Amino acid sequence: MRNSSDWLYADDAATCGSPYWIGKGLTCVCFKPKGNCQPICINLTPLQEERLRRLKRRMKVYFDASKLDHQDALRALWSASFPGHELKGLISDQWKEMGWQGRDPSTDFRGAGFISLENLLFFAKTFSTSFQNLLMKQGRKGVVFEYPFAVAGVNITFMIMQMLDLDAASMSCG
Repeated sequence: MRNSSDWLYADDAATCGSPYWIGKGLTCVCFKPKGNCQPICINLTPLQEERLRRLKRRMKVYFDASKLDHQDALRALWSASFPGHELKGLISDQWKEMGWQGRDPSTDFRGAGFISLENLLFFAKTFSTSFQNLLMKQGRKGVVFEYPFAVAGVNITFMIMQMLDLDAASMSCG
């Protein structure tokens, strides 16, 4: 059995408000793979257990258009996506330029919740060149199809949540 410190290198600077700690601080958990009778088990440190608890809580936060912090996150995503272009409103045809299905991006979060917006915003701010290239579909060679960029980002978050199956993950192997 590997020591959990072999799997995780993190500091205590992680906060629940930023999704940065997810990639930095959680690389492996205890879980039982579907179709497998033997659980894969790695004992987590108390810090890792706390980060897993926080991640599980974050995954249960649905997007709520009436919450100011959720509205602010949408505005921040617009600003990071289209610097210098004024957003006319949280419900606007402008959102379609980013790959939302309609005028109101809040309808596209569904099962992925607020964490999917946080992930898009993290991507936009941290990897702005890659984000902009994908958003503007630059560098494509002979692509004959388009994809809704923003909705694809939400779906990636949802698929990762499903693949990690964190709802079924236990905190300890004892």
